[in-house]
Amino acid sequence: MFKDKSFYHSHIRKAVIAFGTIFNNINIERKNSAGAVSQVIRVPLAYSTKQKFLTRINRVADSSTRGEVAITLPRMGFEIQGIQYDPSRKTTIINKNKAVGEGDNANTVRVAFNSTPYNMNLALYVFAKNQDDGLQAVEQIIPYFNPDFNVTINDLPELGIKRDIKITLDNVMYEDEYEGEFANRLSIVWTLNFTMRLNFYSNVANQSVIKKAIADIYNDPTMSLSTLNDRIRYTAEVNPSTATPSDAYTFLEEFDETFEQ
Repeated sequence: MFKDKSFYHSHIRKAVIAFGTIFNNINIERKNSAGAVSQVIRVPLAYSTKQKFLTRINRVADSSTRGEVAITLPRMGFEIQGIQYDPSRKTTIINKNKAVGEGDNANTVRVAFNSTPYNMNLALYVFAKNQDDGLQAVEQIIPYFNPDFNVTINDLPELGIKRDIKITLDNVMYEDEYEGEFANRLSIVWTLNFTMRLNFYSNVANQSVIKKAIADIYNDPTMSLSTLNDRIRYTAEVNPSTATPSDAYTFLEEFDETFEQ
């Protein structure tokens, strides 16, 4: 099925890195009683599940007895939720993307079939200890998604394909995490759900450059048996034959009505 070809274009890895890069520079400000900024905190970002963060936060109350380091808030994390096929972006699969080789591979063409469209769902979590910290972080994100935001990804370097990937903010959810009495708030959790439109390519194959083409031209469009020999052979060849696609070259053309039938 897969023609014994192993390949890995790092599509998902590139998408995760690009997604995280968008949110790795969120800062919140703390103000004193006079309303002046007294502290600016950069919110740490990590790829992690929501449950892992909540487990770390829940251990804060027992950190003195367990000897564990308490996780500090605010903090942000994100994770992949799933991947689904997107039929609305389907293109003709037999179409190919091509790029001419260079150097020792100048007489070859790199070829890959059209990409297959999939949507990747990601969740971004904002964990805060108080309302103001969480609101500051969320309000630095929402204005840039209306509802989409584009990032450029080097989709397939072998063919020089770069693509603007659309990221859509689907919805925003809010939770208040408590333990025991309502006065013992563990954290405020904002969940922002996104859809990222990706394209997956199959293996890139090397094909030789065609330098000579031969075609038989029939005078009778019906191609009946009685007129099959009534034809002309057309030949086109690159001149010089040693030329590469990046060189200057011409074509030698020949029409032959006397070739052997």
